[in-house]
Amino acid sequence: MQFEGIKSLIFDYGGTLDTNARHWARVLWEGYVNAGIPVSEADFREAYVHGERTLARQRIIMPEDDFRAVLMKKVDIETRFLVDEGRWAVDAGGRKRLSDAVADYGYEYARRTTAHSREVLGRLRPYYGMVLVSNFYGNIGTILRDFRLDCFAHVVESAVVGVRKPDPAIYRLGVDATGCRPGEVLVVGDSYDKDVVPAHAVGCATAWLKGEGWTADEPDGELADCVITDLSDLLKHLRHD
Repeated sequence: MQFEGIKSLIFDYGGTLDTNARHWARVLWEGYVNAGIPVSEADFREAYVHGERTLARQRIIMPEDDFRAVLMKKVDIETRFLVDEGRWAVDAGGRKRLSDAVADYGYEYARRTTAHSREVLGRLRPYYGMVLVSNFYGNIGTILRDFRLDCFAHVVESAVVGVRKPDPAIYRLGVDATGCRPGEVLVVGDSYDKDVVPAHAVGCATAWLKGEGWTADEPDGELADCVITDLSDLLKHLRHD
């Protein structure tokens, strides 16, 4: 379909611009395998959830942290958990070395993917206002500068505004930032539940960037106005140079 009457685009960040719709657990598991860390995927997934919950509860990520620093802190928490729970027998030096290797793997993955995203955004930017709406730790500005994605007129970050997806209120803030009516805004995100559903609830058009999720279960996608499998697919539906 060709979107008509759209004046502004709202993008999600994590899983959309940095992995092109691959769940970060999938990327980091590849990093564990690549580094040769001898744990099962089930144990890794438990450590991943522990890491996400720890970062959500505690102020560990600082505003000046770039994405390499974020990943090093995230993977450090995960691997400490694996050692503490007896899932991985390794000395402190070996754990740190392999943890950093996983973080480097994830950072390079994000660096390549954000370069692709930057090219797509650059082609759309002359025609549309752009806003970012993200669940993040308070350092999204540092991340955007690191990957040269600081092309958004406004950024709505959960840690700053005090509301998180899937609460539709965060998308209402995003729409307000565009200066447009909801029907003039297209929201692009990789999470059906956290992006498409709340954006639809506030009246926006939606493009679901569908990829490799956390589980094999898939939503029916009925609320999405279009389904894409690569960010560049947006160019088929929107004006661009």
